[in-house]
Amino acid sequence: MDLRNHSTVTEFILLGLSANPHTQALLFVLFLGIYLLTIMGNLMMLLVIKADSHLHTPMYFFLSHLSFVDICFSSVTVPKMLENLLSRRKTISVEGCLAQVFFVFVAAGTEACLLSVMAYDRYAAICHPLLYGQIMSKKLYIQLVWGSWGLGFLDALINIFLAVNMIFCEAKIIPHYSCEMPSLLSLSCSDISRNLIALLCSTLLHGLGTFLLVSLSYAHIITTILSISSTSGRSKAFSTCSSHLTAVTLYFGSGLLRHLMPNSGSPAELIFSVQYTVITPMLNPLIYSLKNKEVKVALKRTLEKYLQHIRC
Repeated sequence: MDLRNHSTVTEFILLGLSANPHTQALLFVLFLGIYLLTIMGNLMMLLVIKADSHLHTPMYFFLSHLSFVDICFSSVTVPKMLENLLSRRKTISVEGCLAQVFFVFVAAGTEACLLSVMAYDRYAAICHPLLYGQIMSKKLYIQLVWGSWGLGFLDALINIFLAVNMIFCEAKIIPHYSCEMPSLLSLSCSDISRNLIALLCSTLLHGLGTFLLVSLSYAHIITTILSISSTSGRSKAFSTCSSHLTAVTLYFGSGLLRHLMPNSGSPAELIFSVQYTVITPMLNPLIYSLKNKEVKVALKRTLEKYLQHIRC
């Protein structure tokens, strides 16, 4: 559908994180560093998981997809943010804005599903260790991953299909560094009741729903761990799950708060958005590598093989 036939606005102005030129320069350096760390960290996870046969298990299969999603997630928002931090004309076309909204929905929805799937994997491994191989079969974990991607795209398609029918008349300033659905809805001069219902359903069913699945899995996991008589066994089980719990808390906490709070352009909105779209994708590979002995050993083996190959 041609948006220009229905709207007098052809582009939006992104106010970004700051209007101060000196602050913008500092933010550019900061977020460029974060973006490079995000790309390098997640690429490292992808390469190590692919290269080391010891990591060809369901958990690391999920983790490899999480790393790929984080690369996509960060690349949807950060490059445009960096461009605007250096540019005087901080604009984005309506079509470009809607495209950004679509891919944010895809990445955010897929990541939420993957985190819940990873929680289920840990539940199967800790609560039913003897049946783990039967529960988490190859067919099942592949279906779970592609189901996560499918739900992410379905969620995005429903919301963006309704969004392309919105009409933008005069208001075109977005008090944000990127396009998110809550910010767009406040600019529309057409009926947005269906859009609000779709966004609320996405947040409650997709966001809060996956969070509840994660919580339920970890309630069972913690109960099982506390019943372990051995102190070393309990600490080993907790260390296995602590990295995933950290990632889940950071992602769901900031993401749900951003979409459930009223859209007002407040600093809190920007902080929550930066947390779940920029910071979390950078932290995930650090969390899963620094707190995971298997990944650290696999990284060491991969580096040793690479160095031996260079010497030969």
